[in-house]
Amino acid sequence: MKRINVQSTNIKSIWYENWILEVEFHHGWVYQYSWVSENEYLNLLNANSVGSYFSHHIKSNYSCVKVW
Repeated sequence: MKRINVQSTNIKSIWYENWILEVEFHHGWVYQYSWVSENEYLNLLNANSVGSYFSHHIKSNYSCVKVW
């Protein structure tokens, strides 16, 4: 699994495969969000503010599980 480091005060890295978006936070927690489209992932990856995009478009719109 290859993570992509992002510029964010809250999010350290992201990973995406087969409708699963995995988000690693700087505090060490990792969450997997289900049924995230590739387009949504690319929008997150290319957002001017990854943290803001995540908060407004991912966090409350997709189910997730804490994996670490």
